[in-house]
Amino acid sequence: MDLPHGSSVSINGARLVDRINELAQIGAIDGTRGCSRLAFSDADLEGRDLVVTWMRDLGLTVTIDAVGNVIASTSSDGAAGAVMTGSHIDTVGTGGRYDGNLGVLAGLEVIEATLAAGIDLQRPLAVAFFSNEEGSRYPPDMMGSLAYVGGMSVESVLEVKGADGTVVGQELERIGYRGPAPCPGAVPHAYVELHIEQGPVLDRAGLSIGVVEGVQGISWTELLLTGQSNHAGTTPMTLRRDPMAVAAAVTVAARDIALELGGTQVATVGSLTLHPNLVNVVPAHVTMTIDLRNTDEEALQFAERDLEKRTAQLAKAEGVEVKSRTLARFEPVEFDSRVVDQIEQLATTRGLSTKRMPSGAGHDAQMLARICPTGMIFVPSVDGISHNPAEHTDEQDLIIGTQLLADTLLALTEVTW
Repeated sequence: MDLPHGSSVSINGARLVDRINELAQIGAIDGTRGCSRLAFSDADLEGRDLVVTWMRDLGLTVTIDAVGNVIASTSSDGAAGAVMTGSHIDTVGTGGRYDGNLGVLAGLEVIEATLAAGIDLQRPLAVAFFSNEEGSRYPPDMMGSLAYVGGMSVESVLEVKGADGTVVGQELERIGYRGPAPCPGAVPHAYVELHIEQGPVLDRAGLSIGVVEGVQGISWTELLLTGQSNHAGTTPMTLRRDPMAVAAAVTVAARDIALELGGTQVATVGSLTLHPNLVNVVPAHVTMTIDLRNTDEEALQFAERDLEKRTAQLAKAEGVEVKSRTLARFEPVEFDSRVVDQIEQLATTRGLSTKRMPSGAGHDAQMLARICPTGMIFVPSVDGISHNPAEHTDEQDLIIGTQLLADTLLALTEVTW
């Protein structure tokens, strides 16, 4: 598509970095550059209040919906018909300072620079932060954006119980972020999200920009394996019903499936809980999670079926009962080719090195893609480290990505689909 020849702005890189660093002090993990702001926690409340203050200081219209999604717009109509950007500000328990936060604060910077430049926009700009993107405290991940686009009812969200026994609705009320705005929310004209790659591809190749073509499908499953608790010294191996033995074998099976399928298939066992979790006791039961991802839906379904079959065989051989629960399931998403092309062309115009690529992680953008033309911009993650206090992206890359976001958002204000 031909690029619009409208206005652009120069973003203030120092202001962007200062805000990223200030937000990172909330929930800061001692001795590291990381932070912990689990969704709807006290730290999340403090982070929300800070970002909302910055939004209101710019005179933006700020709305908060029934699941805590926050949107700030240059228009009193909010997100309706706006070119929107954003991400999330909640983190995993041991998170970094860029994941999600960059996308929100970069969007805020673009809007502030645009307002300062006095540009007469053909369409409004909006920036959002969506609730519980990480899903670390409450499943599923991308909960807020999923509800925003109508993929999960408000009632269902509010009833979700977390691993710590708390309930989303009660926590939202407690922190004062169960808002009056309707959910599902207004449909934007377009949505573009800036994010760190969270992988090593750009960093290893020495490239500046990832032009994201889509997001891998995600399958999260929780298994409850129940056997027989018994004495570790007196119970012969042949008479055991050991759920941990099955959990270990399932972990290896998941990895084997990913290696056998190849391509973009990945598999992770990220959570494992034993009861009674004692050194000299065969466990009574084990709860574990399995994360399967692939850019190909058919391959992802094959991996799910194969793992289910192998799990059943392993459990039967050990005399262990299996109960399975789906925590999250999202099909692969392809972003709008017009938005993807626009991002790539604008990056090329600025002389930036680019690579078209899929996202291995889930993002709010994949939910917004259900209701409007959507795209994503990646900037490098040093050594591919993320969801870790050591997560780092060089300041220059943060600024380059935010400038490209500004170019893209302003160009999209002039596009008619």
